[in-house]
Amino acid sequence: MAKSIDIIIDDIIRAEGGYVDNPNDSGGKTCWGITEAVARSAGYTGDMRDLPKDLARSIYYKQYVILPRFDKVIPLSPVIASELVDSGVNLGIAWPAKWLQTCLNAFNNGGKLYTDLQVDGKIGTVTIEALAAYLSARKNYDGERTLLVALNCLQGARYIELSQTSPKNEAFAYGWLRNRVSAQL
Repeated sequence: MAKSIDIIIDDIIRAEGGYVDNPNDSGGKTCWGITEAVARSAGYTGDMRDLPKDLARSIYYKQYVILPRFDKVIPLSPVIASELVDSGVNLGIAWPAKWLQTCLNAFNNGGKLYTDLQVDGKIGTVTIEALAAYLSARKNYDGERTLLVALNCLQGARYIELSQTSPKNEAFAYGWLRNRVSAQL
């Protein structure tokens, strides 16, 4: 079943849950997965415990779907779009965009499918065209699933790196891998 933006965002909100204020979380107070800093930048002035779910949805849509242009991926692959949005929420929007570009470069068969991409973390027309060419060329070889696995490998490696560079992140590493990586495979 193809996922719409609304379903992708609702899945993230469900995974993130309600209000959390974990002292080990560098994001600080969160509600529905939205950090206090992100909520404030979106104009929210209330207590984080009371962040309306509809405002969280709006923030997700604007900052984690439209801003990084992950919405342009949905017509080609809702599965890949869902992975990019979820990773962007958890790690920042540049990481999954760079991973997509890196994977597409690795899978372009020596430049035979499309020209190598500049790995800049910006989803533009060239990246979207490369993704379309990749999916077209690899449709008989389970290309979408292979790309999803590659993205998840890079995401998992980032979580391990975060837990190694900051001991407080070790409290989250297992859950990140279980809930964010292996749940997608």
